Amino acid sequence: MKSKRNVIRVSDVMKTDVDVMDGMLTVDEALKTMKFPETRTLIVDKRHPDDEYGVVMFRDMAKKVLARNHAPNRVNVYEIMSKPVISVHPEMDIRYCTRLFDHFGISRAPVLKDGEIIGLVSYTDIVLKGLISIMEGTGDGTL
Repeated sequence: MKSKRNVIRVSDVMKTDVDVMDGMLTVDEALKTMKFPETRTLIVDKRHPDDEYGVVMFRDMAKKVLARNHAPNRVNVYEIMSKPVISVHPEMDIRYCTRLFDHFGISRAPVLKDGEIIGLVSYTDIVLKGLISIMEGTGDGTL
């Protein structure tokens, strides 16, 4: 007899506070206007409806600006972004989200619903919120 497993969804663990910015901003401007630096991620907004979102992580800034001795006020966000971004759906089971992260070698992804950014999920969110809920008994312990 199989027990019913409580599914923990991406929407249960994601952060809803995300910085979405224009790719034409300089790295300097983007950092100064970030409202949620704890995410360590900038989402680069679409320029038109047929465009895709991009992403810049703090490690991109470190590797592509700081390590190369470029001036952050002379480098545009679009120059260091990754695009298109790998995204996840809010209803995805965190087990599959984790497998997707592992498969593509990523540690976080924007959460899209109907083509719009509604959040950001990371391994940290999955572990701190997802695994903790399993340990506290709100999940069934099966991942």
